[in-house]
Amino acid sequence: MFDIDHYLAKLGHTGPRPAPTPETLRVLHKRHMMTQPFDNFLNGVRGTAIWDGVDIDVDTVYKEVVIGGRGGVCYELNGLFRALLTGLGFEVVVFSAGVRGPDGSYGPEMEHLFNGVRIDGEWYLADVGYSGPSLLEPVRVSAEPQEQYGTGFRVLEGDDGFHYLERRPRGGEWGVIHRFLLQPRKFSEWLDADNPTLDAYAEMLAAHVTYIRGRALENGQMTLTGRRLLIVEDGVERVRVLVKKDDYEAVLDDILLRTPASAVA
Repeated sequence: MFDIDHYLAKLGHTGPRPAPTPETLRVLHKRHMMTQPFDNFLNGVRGTAIWDGVDIDVDTVYKEVVIGGRGGVCYELNGLFRALLTGLGFEVVVFSAGVRGPDGSYGPEMEHLFNGVRIDGEWYLADVGYSGPSLLEPVRVSAEPQEQYGTGFRVLEGDDGFHYLERRPRGGEWGVIHRFLLQPRKFSEWLDADNPTLDAYAEMLAAHVTYIRGRALENGQMTLTGRRLLIVEDGVERVRVLVKKDDYEAVLDDILLRTPASAVA
């Protein structure tokens, strides 16, 4: 069963339940990113039904992810975090975004689900379910650059009604992660409404499944896309391709916080 106090302990919090403040949000967000990895492995089984579970059964997903230790996808991890924040007294809504692809095009605007948190009239993006590279801590919806461990973030408002989350690595240029509408979403928009664009996108993903795993570090992030490993530390990016099976398995164990098979034998 979903248990706020157990959840907080899993995230390293001790003492009484924290107040719903920006600092509480910052600390819990980063700890969640470090301890609850992203893993889309089950998408290979879900096929074109990848968004059918978007309105998560909190108890079931909590048992599988927080207690059981498996990684989750955007709506699972952000759904759990939303339940935690709501239980602590935060004002939380569901946002969605279209992720920018390598060719500059954007996915459907309901492709990625994350949370919006409003504190003292200001919106924060709280996204613990993006594989990366992305934010480790919440980002205010503001054009003012916000630095996190050597990486800059900002949110720009476009003339098309979308807001654009941008990221800049150390010594690099600003680039868009995704675009979103600053309006709460309802799960019925995924589950009940006709959405041929999203359906076509699901068919494309199901036909070309790429396994992605990711987890935050103290000062950055690891993202494994297939066998391509991206490590960001203090804003500096390093990429390597894991050709050897042992190297691949070791990185996978590290990201997913698994005990290596050699240690179990």
